[in-house]
Amino acid sequence: MSFTLSSNMAGLHRVAIALGSNIGDRQSNLAAALHKLRSYVRVERISSVYKTKPVGFTDQPDFLNMTCTGTTDMAPRVLRDALAKIERQIGRRVSIPLGPRAIDLDLLLYDDLVMRDEDCTLPHPGLPSRAFVLVPLAEIAPDLVDPLSGKTMAELAARVDRSGVVRCEGGLLTRIRRDVQESRPVVPLPLNRAGISGVKTLITLAAGSNASQSALATFDVYADLDASKSGVHMSRFSQDLEDALAELTDHAGMAVDDLAVAIAHRVVDSQRAERAEVLVRTEIALDRVTPASARPTKEFYSLLARAVATPHFERRMLGVEAEGMTACPCAQSMMADHARERLSAEGFNDGQITRILGAIPIATHNQRGRGTFMVGADTPVDVPTLVEIVEQSMSSETYDLLKRPDELFIVNKAHQTPRFVEDAVREMLRYAHDVLDGFADDTFVSARQINYESIHKHDAIAESCSTLGELRRELRGEADVRHTTLEEWLYAGQPGPVLTDR
Repeated sequence: MSFTLSSNMAGLHRVAIALGSNIGDRQSNLAAALHKLRSYVRVERISSVYKTKPVGFTDQPDFLNMTCTGTTDMAPRVLRDALAKIERQIGRRVSIPLGPRAIDLDLLLYDDLVMRDEDCTLPHPGLPSRAFVLVPLAEIAPDLVDPLSGKTMAELAARVDRSGVVRCEGGLLTRIRRDVQESRPVVPLPLNRAGISGVKTLITLAAGSNASQSALATFDVYADLDASKSGVHMSRFSQDLEDALAELTDHAGMAVDDLAVAIAHRVVDSQRAERAEVLVRTEIALDRVTPASARPTKEFYSLLARAVATPHFERRMLGVEAEGMTACPCAQSMMADHARERLSAEGFNDGQITRILGAIPIATHNQRGRGTFMVGADTPVDVPTLVEIVEQSMSSETYDLLKRPDELFIVNKAHQTPRFVEDAVREMLRYAHDVLDGFADDTFVSARQINYESIHKHDAIAESCSTLGELRRELRGEADVRHTTLEEWLYAGQPGPVLTDR
C-alpha cells in the first residue's frame, strides 16, 4: 500500500474564455473577473493583456482584452450563467449593444461542441473575425481548433487585421521597474536558507486499490541566497508549489516525495538558486483492528517528505511519525526488587518468589512516545511498513478506540516489553535492517524517539542515523563503524545548511 498524489480528470471539459473591460479601473476589473472565474474553471493558461480599439460602437474608450483557457465540470449553459453572474458582481450594467462595460466575459469554445441555440451559441459567433479575441487566444493556444472551420487559432489570427490590437507590457500587474530582490544587499553575505514555512494546501493521496483520501499538507520551501542578492522572491515559492500541484494532477501515482523533489527543482529554476530544499508534512489514516475486541478503526499518522535539489542533483527522504507507549525498565526493576523484599518478609522462599514475579506484570511508570523514522532512497518505500517499524519499536502501539479488553492487552504488552527511549531507536534500526533487506547499502535511515515523561518534568530523546551499509556492518559485529550524518547524505558532499529539527 502506497500513498501518492492523484487526480480524477473524468468529466472535465476544456474551455476558452475572453475577458474585456473599457470603463473604470480596467486592469482591476480583469483581475477581479479572473479571480472569480477560478471558482468555476480550473484556469491553466492566461494571455497577455492587449489594448484594443472598440468594434461596432466606436464612440467609447479603448478596451483591455485578454483570454484564458482551462477545464470545468460545468455544462455550457451553467457556465454561461456563471459568467453572467461574475459580470454583475464586478459592476456590469445593462447598456447599448457593444457599448461601454466594466467587464465582458464570453465563452468562446467548449471542447469541440457546436451549439446554435438562441440562448447559447458555440463556438462564439464573433470568434473567427475578432482580432481582439483571436490574437490573445492564439498566444496561449495556437493549436486549438475551431470546430466549425477546422482551422487553428494561429491560422485564424493570421487572417485578421490586428492593427488595432497592441500588447500591454505590464499585464494585469503594475510593471515593476526595479527588482529590489535582485539588488545588492547592504551586508553582502550569502545565506544558507531563505524561504517560506507553514504553507498549507489540500492534496489527494491515493491509498491503493483505487481508493484515495484528501489531506491537508504543510510545506516549507527554501532556497540558498547569493551574497549579491538582497532577497528571494517570496511569491515565487507559492507559485512553484501551485504549479507543481497543477502539473501533477495529470499524473496518477505521483508520490509525496516526488512532489517535494518537483517543487525543489522548480524553486532552483525560478529563484536561479544553487540549491533548494522542501519539507512536507501531512496526516494519513490507516485501517486498523483493535487488538482484543477486534473492532475496525482508523489510526492517524504523520507522513513526512524531504527533498533537496540542485541543477544537477537531487536527494529525497520519506518517513512517518507514529505514537505509542513505553514502560520504564529502570522503575520496573526497582519495583521487582521491592516486591521480592516484601514477599521474602512475608515468608515466601526464593523459588516461590521467582514464580510469583514471573506470573504477574511488574508495575512501572509509562510514557507516551512519538517515534519518527525516515528512509532516503530512490526505491519506493511502503508507508504502512514504515509505520510498523516505528510502532514495534516501543513497548506497545496505542489506539484511539479502545474497549476494556484492549486496554488490558496493551497495558500487559507494554509491561512485558519495557524499553528506554534509547531502546526504541535501536529497535527501529534493527527492524529496518530486516525489512529493508533488498535496499542498497547507500540507502539512508534516520530514527528518532521522544518520550513524554510521566514522573519527570522533562522529556527524553534519542536519535541515530546511518546508511544501511553501515548498519549492516555493525549488526554483523564490526566495531567502530563511522555513521554518515544526515547533512552528509542529504547534500552528498556539497555545501549545505545546518539542519534543524522541524
